[in-house]
Amino acid sequence: MTHIRSATAFALIGVLFSGGFFHDRTESAVQIGDPMNVSRITVDHVRVVADKPIDKVAKAFEQQMGQFDPEVYQSLTAGENPDKVKAKLEALVGPSGFMLFRTSDHGALLRLVGQKKKAIQYLVGNPLFAVQMTQHDVRAGLYAPLRVLIYENDQGKTCIEYDRPSSLFGQFGNAKVTAVATMLDEKLEKLVAKAVQ
Repeated sequence: MTHIRSATAFALIGVLFSGGFFHDRTESAVQIGDPMNVSRITVDHVRVVADKPIDKVAKAFEQQMGQFDPEVYQSLTAGENPDKVKAKLEALVGPSGFMLFRTSDHGALLRLVGQKKKAIQYLVGNPLFAVQMTQHDVRAGLYAPLRVLIYENDQGKTCIEYDRPSSLFGQFGNAKVTAVATMLDEKLEKLVAKAVQ
């Protein structure tokens, strides 16, 4: 049975520092012209636990996505017609509406410290969704594409974790960005649900 534990709020910044540090830091930045501005946001973190083996979950997850081709960006830079590039991007999209940009095998990396675990980070997204946000606030590019981690926990259960997009993009306070991010919430939730069913 799949258990979904979501909306676990946590602070992304300031785990090691008190709230007073940020208050003082912000004031000093204004007073002396310090270019660094530190803010704190709350993120909804989603964790899904499944009974299916990790290899089957990962395969089902990957099968729902297309494969991103970086040459599409190169053609844009070279001056190719935007409509043609858009058509190329649309052709790369998988059934979930997402593309796979790359993976990072953290399980393999852990062998450097003598641990044998299965854990893969996925970078997933869709440039056509991203530009719907970045055209209104380019800072949305910080979180596009999205990150998803699929791993096997100490009990042998397969877990999928990610940060809910609307809670990441919502910090920018732009209704148009948030609307797209809310749509991403739904698409990502469906992608994960199909992978673990």
